[in-house]
Amino acid sequence: MNKRAVVLLSGGLDSTTALAIAKSQGYDCYAMSFNYGQRSLAELKAAKKVAQLMDAKEHIIVNLDMSQIGGSALTDHSIDVPTEGLEEGIPVTYVPARNTVFLSIALGWAEVLKADHIFIGVNAVDYSGYPDCRPEFINAFETMANLATKAGVEGQNLAIEAPLIDLTKAQIIAEGMKLGVDYSPTVSCYKATDDGKACGVCDSCRLRKQGFESQGFVDPTRYI
Repeated sequence: MNKRAVVLLSGGLDSTTALAIAKSQGYDCYAMSFNYGQRSLAELKAAKKVAQLMDAKEHIIVNLDMSQIGGSALTDHSIDVPTEGLEEGIPVTYVPARNTVFLSIALGWAEVLKADHIFIGVNAVDYSGYPDCRPEFINAFETMANLATKAGVEGQNLAIEAPLIDLTKAQIIAEGMKLGVDYSPTVSCYKATDDGKACGVCDSCRLRKQGFESQGFVDPTRYI
């Protein structure tokens, strides 16, 4: 049996690059996305396209309504998405415990698939300051995963792979281009329209545009 990996796939630039890296390392990739009550479903449409284009063995979308607890501009429409550029501190686009929840569900699927790697496209360099994108979090979750699962207890160690964690956005894009990634279907915008057009002014749009510009590549994003 080929080695298997679960890949968290949001439909954005980073997770798409993480999927490409997992594929380049010889994994059969099982993509997992979440319909978690986010503002736009454009990223889920993008995730479907990416999974098809990149020949994921399977792609599932888990319904998980985090808008019920709110606390984030991405899940609560009464909180405005910032558009004035990156600021100090943790922004209101942080979704409480999102990566902890996503990785936990991915961990369950990995056990079922007998996959011993989970790939996640978190980044701790050019990012918005989210606490669950840091190496300390990834390392702690990996430790927990091997304590909390039947597979871990029986000696099948599971690794949480975060191949982008120390890269700038420009470096992430360069790595993806080297691997032949088509970024045109991806959606990075926090306020994307349902047909995938980006606002161009939210933190995520700004980081993406800067990354493409610094590498001299054309950003295929469709802006409003």
